[in-house]
Amino acid sequence: MKLSDDKVSHLTHVILKGLIDEGAITVVSDEGDVRREIRRIITKELKIAADIDEAVRRKLSSYSKKIPEGSPEWDIMYQKFFNEESAKKGRG
Repeated sequence: MKLSDDKVSHLTHVILKGLIDEGAITVVSDEGDVRREIRRIITKELKIAADIDEAVRRKLSSYSKKIPEGSPEWDIMYQKFFNEESAKKGRG
């Protein structure tokens, strides 16, 4: 999934505020540093998800029987392969 810089920035603010409000963390340094770290993690995770999506789509397109994207069969196989690829990357 692709997110704009504005959306990622908004998420960093929401996440940090939620963590502080819940008492999950106490910020002892600059909040900007914490938000930058949250941004780094979000960006990294989105990149991993995009890489997994690309691998799954390549696998699905390699089948001799073409499965139309969005069909129930495609959705089931996509989810199965996505879970397998996620597990390979330690995400499952």
